[in-house]
Amino acid sequence: MLAFADPELDNGPRTDKSATLRMCAVSRKQWPTSELIRFVVSPQGEVMPDLKRRLPGRGLWVSASRKMVAEAVRRHHFSRGFKRDVRVSATLACDTENLLSQSVVEALAIAAKAGQVIAGFAKVEGALAARKSRGGVQALIHASGGGMDGIRKLNALARQNPGNRVDSGELPIITVLSSAELDLALGRPNVVHAALLAGPASRTFLSRSQILVRYRLADADKTAETAAGNANSLSG
Repeated sequence: MLAFADPELDNGPRTDKSATLRMCAVSRKQWPTSELIRFVVSPQGEVMPDLKRRLPGRGLWVSASRKMVAEAVRRHHFSRGFKRDVRVSATLACDTENLLSQSVVEALAIAAKAGQVIAGFAKVEGALAARKSRGGVQALIHASGGGMDGIRKLNALARQNPGNRVDSGELPIITVLSSAELDLALGRPNVVHAALLAGPASRTFLSRSQILVRYRLADADKTAETAAGNANSLSG
């Protein structure tokens, strides 16, 4: 059982197992916290997303879905959930998506600084062709709107090489970032193709990418779990 009276709210982030589930304020269904977004009220009385689940105060949870967050705004779930008057921006759903995108860019930048990203068609092609049984390419990254010829060639090469897999599954193909966002993350111009190598920073990037995909693809009639099924091909 959950260890608090109101499953929509909490008294701040917890680490014990009883806190791994929360109820979505919109759907009224319980989900793992990894499939929800936590919202808090700032000292100024404004509702804001707490993506890292670290901000103090009571939190209200909404399924990681742009449409769900928009529905929470439209139907005044935040005022009812927090049981007080709060200020809610009409653009909260869009603002939350922008913050999620920023978190993905930041995670990729950290992975790059850790030496876990290679960029450029030729370098990615070479990494995919190198048949490494362990520690090979963990994911392909293509700029959204990138040239289809290059994307098709690299994707086909990834499928041909069984050494480039994550836990023997399909290699994730990530297209959630624009070329400008890739440029910003990697500190170089005109990035269209990149590859993610093994490492803890890479795992963080993959996790954040999955949340962004879920947020963009889930709709008000489907659960976050359904959207997560699309995460093997991480496209926005």
